[in-house]
Amino acid sequence: MKFKKWNIGAPPDQDVALLRSAGYPYLLSTVLAARGITSPEAAAEFLDRERQLTISPMRMRDMDKAVSRIQRAIAQGETIAVFGDYDVDGITSTVLLRDYLKSCGAKCLRYIPRRIEDGYGLSREAIENLHRQGATLMITVDCGITGNDEVDFANSLGMDVVVTDHHECKEALPNAAAVVDPHRPDCPYPFKHLAGVGVTLKLVLALGGENREDALFARYCTLAAIGTIADVMRMEGENRTIVSCGLEALPHTDFVGIHALLKEAGLLGKPITSIQVGFVLSPRINAAGRMGAADLAADLLETDDPALAEELARALCDLNRERQAVEQTICADAMEKIDKLRSEERSALVLSSEDWHQGVVGIVASRLSEKYSCPSFMIHLKDGTGKGSCRSYGGFNLFAALESCSDLLDGFGGHELAAGFTIPESNIGAFRQRMNRYVRSAMDGALPVSSLEVDAAITCPGEVTLDQVEQLSLLEPYGSGNPRPSFALLGATVDAIQSVGQGRHLKLRLSKGTSRFDAIFFSVTAQECGISAGSRVDAAFYLQANTFRGSTTLQLQLIDIRPSLVPSRHEAADLELIHRLLSGGSVTAQEASRLSASRDQFGSCWRVLERHLRSGKAEEDTLPYLRHLAALSGGSESFLRTALALQVFQERGLISMNVQSDRITLSLNGTQGKVDLFACPYLTRLRVEPADQKRGDMA
Repeated sequence: MKFKKWNIGAPPDQDVALLRSAGYPYLLSTVLAARGITSPEAAAEFLDRERQLTISPMRMRDMDKAVSRIQRAIAQGETIAVFGDYDVDGITSTVLLRDYLKSCGAKCLRYIPRRIEDGYGLSREAIENLHRQGATLMITVDCGITGNDEVDFANSLGMDVVVTDHHECKEALPNAAAVVDPHRPDCPYPFKHLAGVGVTLKLVLALGGENREDALFARYCTLAAIGTIADVMRMEGENRTIVSCGLEALPHTDFVGIHALLKEAGLLGKPITSIQVGFVLSPRINAAGRMGAADLAADLLETDDPALAEELARALCDLNRERQAVEQTICADAMEKIDKLRSEERSALVLSSEDWHQGVVGIVASRLSEKYSCPSFMIHLKDGTGKGSCRSYGGFNLFAALESCSDLLDGFGGHELAAGFTIPESNIGAFRQRMNRYVRSAMDGALPVSSLEVDAAITCPGEVTLDQVEQLSLLEPYGSGNPRPSFALLGATVDAIQSVGQGRHLKLRLSKGTSRFDAIFFSVTAQECGISAGSRVDAAFYLQANTFRGSTTLQLQLIDIRPSLVPSRHEAADLELIHRLLSGGSVTAQEASRLSASRDQFGSCWRVLERHLRSGKAEEDTLPYLRHLAALSGGSESFLRTALALQVFQERGLISMNVQSDRITLSLNGTQGKVDLFACPYLTRLRVEPADQKRGDMA
């Protein structure tokens, strides 16, 4: 089980029925209702995709100043430098703006920092280098909002700066010719969730003017879509428009480098969704920046030479494979370090090493945050200085947390969910202590557990068809705020399970009633999964169309699987019988016979239970725990008698037991001497009442 808690939506039946009556398919109606879209009118509005951006870019604070200064530079033949960032958002932003400026005849330099040598954001050395090349205007994209000192340095050289960014602002803004960022406190722009490339796109639309907006949007929406998806921006408002139009235009984009990358990634000629962009294209582009070669990705996206594009695409995919290998090594090392941390150091994972690749620690931080359910801070050390990447968990605000520790840092930047920072090695211990205290305080002492959000449980398995799955694409594009639909199949049976992909993945066959489903569970081994053929399970999954050797079938892509918390028909009947006995209800002679257990049977159950509790397994999911104890205790009617035994042990004072929702908490009591189990009133009733019943029947 990957997630400790599953939050499964339960859309009201009447809301699903209303949407279905309006013609929406079962699965689509279920997801819409689960997300609070309960009327046909609201569904139509949500599913409608805007074809153009309707908010004027001139509503952004300082956009007029930025346009004026850039147009003057173009008109006067100045050399303009575009200073970007090394992630996908920054690279696509850089390529987009450079392409536009060059189309206007401007002499345009490009500078993307090398992650390892230069670090995040603006640097004096880079600015001085651009100045030596003749740049009199520098435009930042996807960075610069916290580069106050560097902007002052550029000004001292006689270089004007236009800052465009989408990250959180510090209290004082850079002293630039223009600062365009929707997060400025005084910016009236109504949509605050644009990616850096979204802000860059808005700048280009403003530069081109209203008459050219449609043409410019058509050309650049593909780049903007890739950057927006990669930066995990909220998939609503203008982002939804950008990504919808960008995905639609992707197969026939003018950028030959994108075609080459699609081909190298095996996606050419296939339908491209936000899932493919997020999990196939973006990691390859991002690998260039992470491995210190961001210019390689920029060269690919800028080139108009198909042969060169194919060569660069191959190199990019090779870099991505190298990145994956490095990531696995760092992740294994980090988990060894986590095992050695004290309990008070696990609210926020602050880890450091000289051996870690600086460009890959951010990805590992994301994996650790998910695995350990807390914010993670991964620090690459070199020459007494640490360069860190951090990732949030459970909505924790990283930017505010870093601000609270700013006296320990040389610098930081980013936003609530992901950020970077620089720290003297000597301050890491103090940073670890303070950040752990801050997280505990921010969470009121209740640290988040790993939680899985599921839209709904499948109540009509027979209606889950390939056609239904294809209709879910109306919800695209997926992203933050509009996640890919997820479902649960509760109380399913594992008919078959086998390892595939050289033991790295699992293929399963699940059934529920008369319905059968093929499933794939990536990056999970049979041992980690902890289930076997015949197991009763709950499965959480995405639905997908799987094409293999020309045949397309429905497949469940598992997110998580667990021993079922839903009782079978027989288990439900057994639990009802136990409840009836405990509450004083009538029990038939036949039922009493089923409940009756010998001293040896009680003893077997007690030994198994005691062994479990002494090993520290004090809290479990109730039904799986009962099934497990029953299987270990053995004997006929073992589930029923095991459930009764726990009640008897509790009544006799041998254990303390608390059942809340689906969880059972157990502990041993320190009893002295022997305990007469058969003096328990529950067992007394089983001996007395059925006998009375029989006498009454004879009379």
